[in-house]
Amino acid sequence: MSPTATAGRQYPPKPTDVYLFATCLVDQFAPQAGLDTVNLLEREGIRVHYAEAQTCCGQPAYSSGYPEEARSVALAQLNLFVEPWPVVVPSGSCGGMMRSHYPHLFAADPELHAKAVALAERVFELSEFLVHVVNFNHQDQGEPCTIALHTSCHARRQMGAHETSSALLDSLGQVNVVEQARIEECCGFGGTFALLYADISEAIVTDKVAAIKATGASCVVSADCGCLLNITGRAAKQDELAGRKTPSLPGEHLASFLWNRTQPARDTISDATSGSAT
Repeated sequence: MSPTATAGRQYPPKPTDVYLFATCLVDQFAPQAGLDTVNLLEREGIRVHYAEAQTCCGQPAYSSGYPEEARSVALAQLNLFVEPWPVVVPSGSCGGMMRSHYPHLFAADPELHAKAVALAERVFELSEFLVHVVNFNHQDQGEPCTIALHTSCHARRQMGAHETSSALLDSLGQVNVVEQARIEECCGFGGTFALLYADISEAIVTDKVAAIKATGASCVVSADCGCLLNITGRAAKQDELAGRKTPSLPGEHLASFLWNRTQPARDTISDATSGSAT
């Protein structure tokens, strides 16, 4: 079943050029996910441009109640993507910030508001772009496996990325995707939420890890590194406490999973997101 397009969303024909907005977490913790995003796009004949001055999307400040600081960070991004190319974001959370909240951040300034609206119209979450613009269609080269998909709250509710991520995974003939209980619930990361409310965050992610493990999945796949690091990090801590040497719940970013599965000679699970003790 094909996913439905986001309401009112206009999708362009496949472009020759795109910008990559890599996100902080990809840059700092999972660079392979960013490289594999580039690999996926370049294989489609698309030139990928990376504006080196890019930093954070501004979401941590915005969601913590600091709109002025968020506006300052967002303004720096607003002026980076000068060509009229799509901006592909391997994170529904950051993509949702740029698409849904940038116009509101600059609502009081007509000129900046117009720029924010124009940029928002060009922002695409990676799975959305691959499904609706690229028409991703590649043969699964991997061995049969069973995985669970986790979609971040922002990606699910603002970007509809749970549908496009599922469609991409369903297109892989050797991949069995199993659904965990309460699949739509948060993993407990929530950016600064995990820092401000650590005990609550730990309880939520512990429940999420248990739900995913109960499916029998060999790994968890997500298009958002924050959630992925939180889930696999909690699982890794449980492994450490139990004296387990082999990760009980490894994980992989969707970009790397897709690239690995449609290439003949890559490891299935990357080290970048296998989880570390927290």
